[in-house]
Parts: sequence; structure tokens; C-alpha cells
Amino acid sequence: MADGIMKKLNEDVVIYILLRLAVKSLLRFNCISKTCYSLIKSSTFVYLYLNRTTTSKDEFILFKHCFEYERNMHKTILSFFSGDDDDDDYFNPIVQDLDVTHLKTNNNYNMDQFIGPCNGLIAMMDSVTTILINPSTRNYRLLPPDQFIGCQEDHYRSIQNVGFGYDSIANDYKVIRISKIYMTDRDDYPEEMDRIVDIYDLSVDCWRKLDRDVVQQLSTFYCASSSQMFYRGICHWFASQYIKGEIDEYLILCFEMSTEIFHSLKIPEPCYLMYGPSCKLMLLQDSLALIYHPYSEPVIPDEKDLINIWIMKDYNVYESWTKKYTIRGHQIDFPLAIWKGYLFLYQSGSGSMMSYNLNSNVVKELSFHGVPKSFRVIGYKDSLTSIPRENEHTTHVQKF
Repeated sequence: MADGIMKKLNEDVVIYILLRLAVKSLLRFNCISKTCYSLIKSSTFVYLYLNRTTTSKDEFILFKHCFEYERNMHKTILSFFSGDDDDDDYFNPIVQDLDVTHLKTNNNYNMDQFIGPCNGLIAMMDSVTTILINPSTRNYRLLPPDQFIGCQEDHYRSIQNVGFGYDSIANDYKVIRISKIYMTDRDDYPEEMDRIVDIYDLSVDCWRKLDRDVVQQLSTFYCASSSQMFYRGICHWFASQYIKGEIDEYLILCFEMSTEIFHSLKIPEPCYLMYGPSCKLMLLQDSLALIYHPYSEPVIPDEKDLINIWIMKDYNVYESWTKKYTIRGHQIDFPLAIWKGYLFLYQSGSGSMMSYNLNSNVVKELSFHGVPKSFRVIGYKDSLTSIPRENEHTTHVQKF
């Protein structure tokens, strides 16, 4: 009966109606109408749905946090929330929490990364595991680990940074890992021997190493953990460049997914004046944003107790850096996200999760719980983007 009704309607009218529905409702239509199922699964509708006009009410939060389940071991939990424009500290759970059994961690959360969304997909990573997830459909895929081979027994690898993004030319998603190779000397002191960059192409379902000539230019760079962001087809990391063992400058290291070439962006000059910088890259008003604050300390002097939020209004134009906000008197241990363009979410020095309204300057403590250093937050909108899978030998797409 439903199919008969749908066939009588003009397809443009059907698309117009379906584009106004949430993914949860669209998935129900798959079960009642073959016509709707074919339409919703089509690449044309998936693209239209991804690029439809939305408002702040269509924005959700994916919150990753960890709980200790046995001594020094923690499980990873994903929580899904919608918000209320009239109440900044009201977050409404939209589905039941998910236990991500593939991510088990100890007390080191530096390599726990949360990257995205990229066309609606989000990557969760630690030093070994990579999981791609569509938070709207609850589909996920566990990617195979890269193999560290071809090195002597006294060599070991330390993964420094990771990234995830979309190559629009190859129509492919890629994961990148930047690693240092160390060798221990007679006194067991680690000495850096090499840098390697591993790339995973979802279209061919395998890892490969980037050409050494390209990687060689990374030898003087150190990228801050949890500073990555994918924007305009490029992975970005906040980084420092060392010359003769000393920091020469701070910058943003970039990796273009299509050309697989590294380059850098200059950061605002005044950022050099703050002692002990700690940075987070985000999107604000559809522009690259740099949140700049001092290292977390037990006591921060008044002159250093401030956070500057800069935006690059015109991408790759140094002169377009503009200091948009300055926040004083709030110790920030770790910036998490800017949600809906005005709600700055961060972890405080005391370990609590806080919100700061950039419009009203109102600060609120949120009732989110977990091991403090494990907090990660991403804002996302509903999407129907499927997780690519090459063949029957590829790791399966599963549902939480």
C-alpha cells in the first residue's frame, strides 16, 4: 500500500518530503516501501541529504568518555546528545550509550583521537585501532591495523599523529599515521632514526608507506597530539619546528589528501608572545579557527590566564587571521569543541566538563562524567553516508 501511494507522487515531491526527515525516520521508510528504499539508498539522495539546508536544531553532539572497569584499564563509551537553544546546559540523550569494545585503553589518552565529521563519517583512533563510524546510522567498520615491519629488533615505533579525510579526486577516504622510528643505544636511551608516514586507502583496503622524499621534510617538525582537523580536503595539525634542537617557530602542518604533499600555514604573530602554548584547531563560522591557551598549571598568573580564539577568514591568507574572542579567568585543561557556532565546550583544570557561551559570556558546569583526560567531543549533523567496503575479504561494516 505504501509503495502504491509513493508511486503516485511526483519524485521531486517525495525527495522534498524525505529531505526534511531525520535519519531515524528515513531508516523506517526502508522497511515499508521498496520505492523509498531505492531512493534513499541512491547516491543522488545521499548527496542531497548531506548538503541539505539545516539549522542549529539539526546539530548533535557525539561525546566520547572512558570509565575504569578494572585497575588501570578503561572502556570507551559513546554518548549521543541533542541540545536546546534556550538552555545551554541542557543536553538531551537521543539514543542509549554505546560501549566501544574495540577500544580498551590504559591511563594514556594522548593518542585517543576523534576526527571528523568528514561527509558524516567520524574516525576514532588510538595507537593501534581505527574505527570509522556514521553516528546517524550507527554503522561502523574496524579497519585492519598497519603492520610495522622491516626494522631491526632494537628499533621501535612511536606514532606521533594521525589523520582522516576524503580525497575528492580519487573519491576515496584515507587514514594517515605519522610515526617516529627509534633505536635504543647501549644505555637504553632512545635515539630518533627515521620518520615514516603510513596511509590506508579504503578503496583498496590496505596500508602503504608514503615516499621517503616526501616524508623527509618532516624531520624538523613536532605535532601536538589531539590537535588535528580535516578541512578543505586537507589534514591540519598544530606543530612546532625545531632548528638545532630549539623551537624555531609554531605553525600549522598540512597534508593534502589528493596530492599527498605536506606544507604549512603561519599562525598569528601575537601567539608567539604567550609562554607555553597549547593549541586546538576547530571550525568556527565555517573558517579555520585556532584556540590558543597556556599549558595547564596548578597556578596560572593573571597575565597568562586567558584564551584567544583566532579565525582565518580567508583560507591560506595569513593577513586574514583575526582575533575573534578573548576569554579570561577560566583555567582550561583541554578545549573540546565549539558547538552551534557559539558554545565553547572544554575540560577545566579541575577535570569538569564546562560550557562557555561566546555570545553571553555565561559559564556552566555540565553533568558529563568519566575519566577527565579521556573526554572528546564532536558536533555532527544527520547523514546517510555509507562506510566504503571493497570486497568480501574486507572487514565488515557492522552496526552498534
